[in-house]
Amino acid sequence: MAGNIIELSDASFDETVHSSTVPVLVDFWAPWCGPCRMLAPIIEQVANDFADKAKVCKLNTDDARDTAVEFGISAIPTVILFKDGQIQKKWVGLTSKKDISEAINKLL
Repeated sequence: MAGNIIELSDASFDETVHSSTVPVLVDFWAPWCGPCRMLAPIIEQVANDFADKAKVCKLNTDDARDTAVEFGISAIPTVILFKDGQIQKKWVGLTSKKDISEAINKLL
């Protein structure tokens, strides 16, 4: 994991996401997913850009099935942006750094 990315699990998800005072971006991914690997550098760039303003997290859906089911993750990569524990935006499939950054900036 890159320095500014938080690795989530079923156990840590609620505390990290729902108790956050800043926007939280969660990348739902799996190691075998090609598009997830293509998205990873974008997620890392976003994590660096927003290091002091938002949390950027990754959740391996193979390891954290309960959370993936809770949020209805049927295709990966899925990226969800939360603020105050509520879903603000959801992307399914590859998305651009620009789209993610604009959505986070709107919540700051």
